[in-house]
Amino acid sequence: MFVQRGQFRVAHAHYQNVDLESRIEGASPHQLVAVMFEELLKALDAMVVAIERREHSQRIKRQSRAMTILHGLESSLDFAKGGEIAEGLAAIYREARRLTMLGSRESDAEQVRRAREMLAEIAGAWSQIGTPAARG
Repeated sequence: MFVQRGQFRVAHAHYQNVDLESRIEGASPHQLVAVMFEELLKALDAMVVAIERREHSQRIKRQSRAMTILHGLESSLDFAKGGEIAEGLAAIYREARRLTMLGSRESDAEQVRRAREMLAEIAGAWSQIGTPAARG
């Protein structure tokens, strides 16, 4: 496929969406959460870059994506079955949202990095739960 000059970003974004959609279609509930974490970390990384480059529209776009995913993760928690673990995760997600909002409002990439660090730890643990060695 030939992509005209200047259209690479559009084509790249399209193929990223197709890739994401195909991963979601056949995913188990566990894999869906893993994809959400992956996309959340990407959004926070992109938000840090946008803050550092002073790209207001990109910062807002990435913040919105991160907040949407954080809300999705929190709303997927089962407090009846998850008990203290679900409550702890909800508190972490709320703190990550607070740091993300603060980082955006104050153009402070360090706040977003702190949120990302907390979430990366959870994402890593989640991926370990899904590995065959962790189940066996």
